[in-house]
Amino acid sequence: VLFLEPGEFEAARTSFFPSIKETLNHILAVDHLYLDFLTEGGVGAAAYDDFVPFDNVADLVVAQITFDRKLIAFCDALSEADLDRRVITDRREDGMIPERIGDILAHVFLHDIHHRGQVHAMLSGTSVPPPQLDEFLLDYDIKLRKDEVERLGL
Repeated sequence: VLFLEPGEFEAARTSFFPSIKETLNHILAVDHLYLDFLTEGGVGAAAYDDFVPFDNVADLVVAQITFDRKLIAFCDALSEADLDRRVITDRREDGMIPERIGDILAHVFLHDIHHRGQVHAMLSGTSVPPPQLDEFLLDYDIKLRKDEVERLGL
């Protein structure tokens, strides 16, 4: 997305959120919400409500990378027992709902994958070809994703 032509980041597109900009900002806003729940940060639903969307794609990318590193550090510090531990999620008028950390993490990862897939499809209508996403986690795939894996420090 860093190489999009002027206007492509915010251009109207067919998707659940009507632009790459809105979709990527939504991902980060939801990420902030759930990390607050996971860390018992006490901000609650305001972590989503008070999120200020990024207009600049480079700033959004930096913010997402910064968040991703926080989430990785959180996950690295978890024990197996932590995955079954419940934390409170603020569901506004539906109340304060206890949820398992493992379930929240699965939800966050699936949510992000879902919307990143939408961005992948939207990139097809831009000057930037969508990246290859099929190979990532297997040892065999490292030759295809070496740069990304190194950049993430995995």
